[in-house]
Amino acid sequence: MAIVAVLAGGAGSRLGGAKATALLGGRPLIEHVIEAAREGGLEPVVVAKADSPLPPLDCTVVLEPAQPLHPLCGIVTALREFAETAVVVCACDMPFVTGPLLSWLAGKDAPLVVTSAGGELQPLLGRYARSLLARLEAALAEGLSMREVAERLGAEVAGAAELERFGDPIRLCSSINTPAELAAAGG
Repeated sequence: MAIVAVLAGGAGSRLGGAKATALLGGRPLIEHVIEAAREGGLEPVVVAKADSPLPPLDCTVVLEPAQPLHPLCGIVTALREFAETAVVVCACDMPFVTGPLLSWLAGKDAPLVVTSAGGELQPLLGRYARSLLARLEAALAEGLSMREVAERLGAEVAGAAELERFGDPIRLCSSINTPAELAAAGG
């Protein structure tokens, strides 16, 4: 079964606290992503720092190194721990992602697939192949941004036209970063 690495290692400083535990519709943000993974027939695995606040979860939790503070650290950890071929990646603050979209990403063949909507690249919703592990580790050591990683590694970009079959591309790719965004989403 393909893995969805649910990234939950961020500090959530713009939100004012841990994103994984922020409530949207009476449920923690992370539960929306875990549910979508299961709806897509995929196994959710949460990747977080040891000190990341998490709600009670009914899935595997893997601890990533305390440093560096970078989402690529979680992706590298997931690839090392779980990927025979690839992992689908989704940030825990992306509650509108759907199971069919995650399943579709899991079925892609390109080594690196990231999403894009509204002209904004979203590298924290994509598919990362294990064959890229050494290059991802080097990018992490170099401190590249996720967008720089996607560009440098020649990511296939799944744009709005491809994402429309799964819903509104902007909504699918949106993340909750601030209290105002959480309130606007219904939290």
